[in-house]
Amino acid sequence: MSEPYLSHQGDRAGNAALLSFVAPGLGQIYNGRWLWAIFWLIVTPGFWISTGGTLGWVCHVLAAWQAYRQARG
Repeated sequence: MSEPYLSHQGDRAGNAALLSFVAPGLGQIYNGRWLWAIFWLIVTPGFWISTGGTLGWVCHVLAAWQAYRQARG
């Protein structure tokens, strides 16, 4: 028999989080959340530039966490 959908849900969430940590917005695109992807793709560079990189990492972590939660449903 084939594996149930839920067995792949964790893999999907992990992939989304990793993509979004590497480049905020990619995990949201992976999840099909285009408006959130655009938000992170605009906001993150703004924080990197305006704070000299200090808050850029915060955006990476928050975007990854959000992508993970969205994929888990």
